Amino acid sequence: MSSLAARLHGSAVIAAYMRGQRRVPFMPREKLHALRDARIRRIVAYAARTVPYYRDLFARERVDARDVRGAADLDRLPTIEREVVRQNPHLFISEARPSRTALSFLTSGSTGIPLEVHHDRRSMLANIAFGERERAPVNRICGGSFRPKELYVGYETSTFKKVIAFYEQSTLQPMRPRRRFVPLHEPIDKIAEIANAEKPDVLVGYGGWIDLFFKTVVARDIEIHVPKAVMYMGEALPPGARSHIEEHFGIPVLSRYNAVESFKIGYFCDALTGFHVHEDICHVRVVGPDGTAVAGGEHGELVISNLINRASVLLNYPIGDVASLSDRPCPCGRTFRLMSELEGRVEDILLLPDGRFVHPREIWQVFKPDREVLQYQVIQHPADRYEIFLATVDEPAFARARDRALPGLSALLGERARIDVSWRPELDFRSGGKFRAVASRA
Repeated sequence: MSSLAARLHGSAVIAAYMRGQRRVPFMPREKLHALRDARIRRIVAYAARTVPYYRDLFARERVDARDVRGAADLDRLPTIEREVVRQNPHLFISEARPSRTALSFLTSGSTGIPLEVHHDRRSMLANIAFGERERAPVNRICGGSFRPKELYVGYETSTFKKVIAFYEQSTLQPMRPRRRFVPLHEPIDKIAEIANAEKPDVLVGYGGWIDLFFKTVVARDIEIHVPKAVMYMGEALPPGARSHIEEHFGIPVLSRYNAVESFKIGYFCDALTGFHVHEDICHVRVVGPDGTAVAGGEHGELVISNLINRASVLLNYPIGDVASLSDRPCPCGRTFRLMSELEGRVEDILLLPDGRFVHPREIWQVFKPDREVLQYQVIQHPADRYEIFLATVDEPAFARARDRALPGLSALLGERARIDVSWRPELDFRSGGKFRAVASRA
């Protein structure tokens, strides 16, 4: 297929999926469930025919794919072990035609081992159309502008570059928004200067960086152009950050929940009630430690099923994030089920020698009252040893913050815990920009 023909075809695929996208989030629940269940039936039948892992699983468990009629039946199938997917990604790649020209992506590897996921080209084109749902509330907040001006602080990751290159080669659409990229390593004073010059409608960044930026602006009394909205992605927003930004600056804080495993999972509307789950393209449930579903409102690990991708097929995949689901309606009128903000990752929960668990939010409670602490990081090592790094408003403030924090940390982590506290002018972000305030290496 020639370059022009390929771009025409890609644009036609987008146009086909685009019809009605802005209405889908407002569908009556019964119609939304029917759309979701139809996609579940198709992806399960496809997996049973063409994906080695599911072909073997269904044969071993004596499951007839035709018996999986909807979400309730899908939920009864075994959950994938994440390590199986990491170590054997080829088992989850379809042998059918869509996978032959698929694009390969790597997750950021928050557990230290990246995961390879392939996305077929049609699903990637459909992703543009599904994005209409996420763009609508941002455009509304920005006064109806079709292309709000963004200041994006982060990295042009390999995934991002690959996606943009594919869209430029495969469509006639002007894919890029009005966006200015600023490297994450730039000093906050410099980024504030750029924001004042650019006057963006939306400031976009990783959750940890967004928190640090606005805390630093307040602590150092930096003059800043206030955008119409803040958008965080890539990681959870630290506890308390949303209320601090919204109350101090009077601007809404939105988010989108995407992952390499599923490019569309959830998004905030302008009512700011939580993530609206893309139920018809990514089935989400929340499970407890025993793998069974928890009640609405209770927190647990998220298990997702990508209903669109025909290359790497992941059904009942525990993605590692912790959150809760709710059946309460959103005042915006969208009928998509609501999911809470992410509460961190399973790997961020500390297991102590005495068998107790410490959630990242408990660590946050120790530092919450201290206005001199801009950012913190707690790393658990073997033998009950902990490294604590504090970024404070200045170096003299470090000693005061350390002395205030140590009693609370000792009470939380145990009297026998060895706690080493060090000062950093600013905490380094990992490659890819993500930052984990609490991490276990034990």
